[in-house]
Amino acid sequence: MPAFSRNERRKSMAERRPSTSYSPSIIPHLDGLERPNKHSLNIDHCDILILGTGLVELILAAALAWQGVEVLHIDRNNYYGDLSSTLTIDQLKKWCVEVNHGTIRHFADAQIYIPGGKHNNHFNSKDYGIDLSPRVMFAQLDLLALLIKSRVYKYLEFQSLSNFHVFENDNFKSKISNTTKEDIFTDQLMSLQTKRSLMKFLKFVLQDNNDPAKKQILIDNSKISIEEFLESSYNLKLPQVDELIYSIGLVNKKNMRTPVALARIKRFLVSFDVYGNFPVMVLKYGGPGEISQGFCRSAAVAGTTYKLDTKLKDFDPETKIAKFSDGSSVKINEKVVVAPTQIPKFLTSSYSDLELQVESYKVTRLITVVRKDCKEWMSENESSAIVVFPPESLPTNNQSAVQVIIQNGGSGVCPPGESIWYAHTCEQDGAKAKEDLESALSKMEKALLRESATNLDDVLNENDFVLSNQGTPILVNSFKLGESLQSFMPEESLDIVCKIAFVQTTYINPDLSNVLSALTATSTNISKLVVKDSEDIIFLNMPSSEVSYDGIIGEVKMLYERITGSSEDFFDVDFEDEEDEYSRGAAGAVADNEEAIEDSDYDSSHHEPFGAGEMEL
Repeated sequence: MPAFSRNERRKSMAERRPSTSYSPSIIPHLDGLERPNKHSLNIDHCDILILGTGLVELILAAALAWQGVEVLHIDRNNYYGDLSSTLTIDQLKKWCVEVNHGTIRHFADAQIYIPGGKHNNHFNSKDYGIDLSPRVMFAQLDLLALLIKSRVYKYLEFQSLSNFHVFENDNFKSKISNTTKEDIFTDQLMSLQTKRSLMKFLKFVLQDNNDPAKKQILIDNSKISIEEFLESSYNLKLPQVDELIYSIGLVNKKNMRTPVALARIKRFLVSFDVYGNFPVMVLKYGGPGEISQGFCRSAAVAGTTYKLDTKLKDFDPETKIAKFSDGSSVKINEKVVVAPTQIPKFLTSSYSDLELQVESYKVTRLITVVRKDCKEWMSENESSAIVVFPPESLPTNNQSAVQVIIQNGGSGVCPPGESIWYAHTCEQDGAKAKEDLESALSKMEKALLRESATNLDDVLNENDFVLSNQGTPILVNSFKLGESLQSFMPEESLDIVCKIAFVQTTYINPDLSNVLSALTATSTNISKLVVKDSEDIIFLNMPSSEVSYDGIIGEVKMLYERITGSSEDFFDVDFEDEEDEYSRGAAGAVADNEEAIEDSDYDSSHHEPFGAGEMEL
């Protein structure tokens, strides 16, 4: 991957929040992390060597290091993050060149478009932090529980995300925002029968999966699609089906098996009202890149040795001596863990042999930076939203959902008044995927311009207003278009800073079935496959197409168990907690405009929206 000079990149977490300025005494100044050492490695042995500083690798390094394992962690890049990096526009230009030259595995067809060129399209590259694999975090998630337990969350700033939008019939509609039975029954857009069916379904979803009756229903319907289950068992139809499956469940393709889809819908429901009136959070300044830096600091505290701008040149499986590009040699007592973008030349053929044994999946991404803050799509005091285009909702007759994460300047990823649209699809036909993404972009652009247009007075009539609970007229926004707005063409066009597109290959199934299940067959996951003639080499997966952080901890635990023989002691550490020192020096580091995340046992049974235990239908 390209080498980036210091003046090209945004400030890292360490630079925004240096450890010496606020951390408790357990955390020393992280020399070599905040100021990576340039000299040769000065160790002669370690237990585990990890190549690549992506999110999975960094969580793994921290988990091992806190159990006393000696970890050497290197990266061929001169920055931390690898596949989890948050890059500036100038960095992305170089990254695209590297991809198209074939020097970064598993990425292809990388393009960056700047309308008018930088001389006419003025911007400061370092004002933008663009994620290669953007994610959102549900409030009831194993990764969030680990962030709390490990105290890594103290390095981060969280923001709420409560607006999910689904596109259907050439129209945007808000998600099912009802979180109580009162909200559902006062919704004037649903019939009484639909309301009762929806309540019955939501109550079923929130039941314990170990309930004998529910368990039998899941078994009986394990082979049928979620669409068929909703219609046959609850008589639910559009638009509720699309909202439940694609907006709330964030399912990316039609005909997902019922148990898998129900788990995704439940993920949303149990996450509501855990930390506030929202189910999802995003991280300020970037997503996976911020978490990666947090675990990097944690691993360094536990004793991990870090070295950037360093490559593995050779490894002898007999003597277990590893040789590096800086001329140093280190004996590796146990395993060598290799990220897919960090594979040295001498391991290329071994990795290629494993690739032939697993199924690959393509993820096509389109990232658009626009000079609009898109507040029309977000709740008050929030800086993010999600827009979903279900299958067959676009003029291109898309067969896979298009999912879009929107973040504006309030999230620290771009200047105020602008926003970044992260769109992706799991469509396996490359040309079709690009058509679907461009079509979705066009629909969003038109909706946004209708919403923010200043010459609406001449086209609005009484059909474009609804009455509030107080009886006052309210203009229907572009997500619930009035009749006049549907055909209204705004006078302006969207001002685009840049567009970035690329295709990524992963070996993780879009439904995460080969990383979430403890019973995952070895043959379906590249991290479980054994390298011929060298059981000490472990290759990692590429990031999945999943829009949330689901599957990350499952994958790390799988690796941890393969290395140590068991995952029972995974992060089984009593971390010191000097809350007062953190609070004095890191005010606001935990949450932004939201309730602070507090330490807890994280028991999902205590967080049941919809009054699950009290419903009477």
